Amino acid sequence: MSPAEIVQKLWNYCNVLRDDGMSYGDYVEQLTYLLFLKMADERLKPPYKQKSIVPKGYDWPSLLKKDGAELFDHYRHVLENLGKEKGLLGLIFMKSQNKFQDPVKLRRLIVDLIGKENWTVMSADVKGDAYEGLLEKNAQDTKTGAGQYFTPRPLIRAIVDVIDPKPGDTICDPACGTGGFILAAHDYLVNKYPNMTTPEKRQLKEKKFRGWELVQSTARLCAMNLMLHGIGSDENLPITVADSLAADPSSRFNVVLTNPPFGKKSSTTIVAENGKVSKEKDIVEREDFWSTTSNKQLNFVQHVRTLLNLNGRAAIVVPDNVLFEGGAGENIRRQLLQECDVHTLLRLPTGLFYAQGVKANVLFFDRKAASEKPWTKKLWIYDLRTNIHFTLKTNPLKREDLDDFVKCYNPKNRHNRKPTWSDKTPDGRWRAYDYEELINRDKASLDLFWLKDESLEESDNLPDPGILAREIVVDLEAALEQFRLISEDLGEEGIMDI
Repeated sequence: MSPAEIVQKLWNYCNVLRDDGMSYGDYVEQLTYLLFLKMADERLKPPYKQKSIVPKGYDWPSLLKKDGAELFDHYRHVLENLGKEKGLLGLIFMKSQNKFQDPVKLRRLIVDLIGKENWTVMSADVKGDAYEGLLEKNAQDTKTGAGQYFTPRPLIRAIVDVIDPKPGDTICDPACGTGGFILAAHDYLVNKYPNMTTPEKRQLKEKKFRGWELVQSTARLCAMNLMLHGIGSDENLPITVADSLAADPSSRFNVVLTNPPFGKKSSTTIVAENGKVSKEKDIVEREDFWSTTSNKQLNFVQHVRTLLNLNGRAAIVVPDNVLFEGGAGENIRRQLLQECDVHTLLRLPTGLFYAQGVKANVLFFDRKAASEKPWTKKLWIYDLRTNIHFTLKTNPLKREDLDDFVKCYNPKNRHNRKPTWSDKTPDGRWRAYDYEELINRDKASLDLFWLKDESLEESDNLPDPGILAREIVVDLEAALEQFRLISEDLGEEGIMDI
């Protein structure tokens, strides 16, 4: 059976299970458990002959021996017991549950779909791409909220292309989701440097990447995704399940690439004895931070700066409020412009993310040594938002849509850039602002636009009604989020909980 046929069979069976009420997310999780056990079993045999990391009696052969209710009962015990293990097994199986309703369908997945293939000999591209496809399908299932952990792959590839990682770089994602940035950086290095030595390849596989993920179920998918793509090993999987904002990990990296989860304020719900519900803001206080705030995105900007080595490069996806918010936001922007070289801002269009109501940007900066003079000389901005419309289904973002940005960025020598905007070419999407211009703006706001919105000029230029309706929804949801935050700041919890 060809790889394409295997992928198609997995897709088709997912649809069969959806009729039983199993979501894409549930299916991907169940597939993760069973694929892991099958591949662990394959690696016990020649030519690998590896020592088993799965305790006997809870391994793949133990599942093959059972059927019907007995299989159901045993599968539950397998998940339960492996979830108590430490290391990689714990990461994959912690809090795992059987989501199948029918033992016949579980048996079919084990014997016919997973059991008949040798997944270990299958190329990393094939099995990895199949799994990535399932993750994207899961992200599209908006009811589960999984979309917030999935960054569009064309955007990730363009970001990695301009950051241009090198074989010696250590690369980190402090909010790694399902592993998109780590995978893209790995693929970039493997393709650009095909003649790496065996020690270099082993270093790339086991030592060069590090990720943190707060949500256990997402970290599980990330771990499997990396394994299927040949990153990490049984002894050394580069994922930590933890709140990366909680403390300075002391590790430093050459490159940080990340898209922190959307959602602005962190809070803890407290129920008093009288039943009254209140929320207490989770304010992150760290000595290495410039400002103390409950705004998660602002904290991630500060955290990314901490994670960088001197001259380390960062790319972080941030919502618009990071560019203009006052108070802590203003102080953080001023400090960032002073202490780092904040050189590029990519303004993203709406319609890219599965999470609704998102207006986002990619901020690029390099960490620098202490200096009295500000390190930021010019901020180059590429406006990919004004008069550009994407949708997730009918007109999704493609990598070629970012070709002009990559060309303007000039990754080979970003100090030699040419604007496409001028008084004579007012439609140019690429222009620079000097440090003095930025620092003297109200609240040092980086929320800059210069192109005319064609839809405001003439009704003939309005986009399709469907696109227009979606953009109105995005604007309303963004506004609602701002009102919700104002409500929380005033202590009127629950007013906007709709």
